[in-house]
Amino acid sequence: MPKTAARWILALALIYAGVSHLSFARVEFQAQVPAWLPLDPDFVVLASGVVEIALGAALLVFPRHRHLAGWVVAAFFVAVFPGNINQYVNHVDAFGLTSDRARLIRLFFQPLLVAWALWCTDAWAAWRRRR
Repeated sequence: MPKTAARWILALALIYAGVSHLSFARVEFQAQVPAWLPLDPDFVVLASGVVEIALGAALLVFPRHRHLAGWVVAAFFVAVFPGNINQYVNHVDAFGLTSDRARLIRLFFQPLLVAWALWCTDAWAAWRRRR
């Protein structure tokens, strides 16, 4: 039961974050897009918002495929990590993170999100059972 609750919380957080990408936090998310990325920052923010909504929905709608969804969500958290690094390295204020210390602390939460996705979907356990 705790894993199911954790999966629902993660799913709702992803959906909320996705909606925020498309609406009220769009500009702040654009500030995180690394300058070296050869895509329009607004496109990146909108696309990642749509992906987050889809991933959150997948965690809720496809419980039989939660293992696969867990791996995809974990991969998504890894894929967006350069944006968090960019915010720290370039001293970008966004989301209330207005100091290097706050931005650095945030970096340590990304691996926890990856672990959360793998744990609450049993993705890691399913992979280990197959080996």
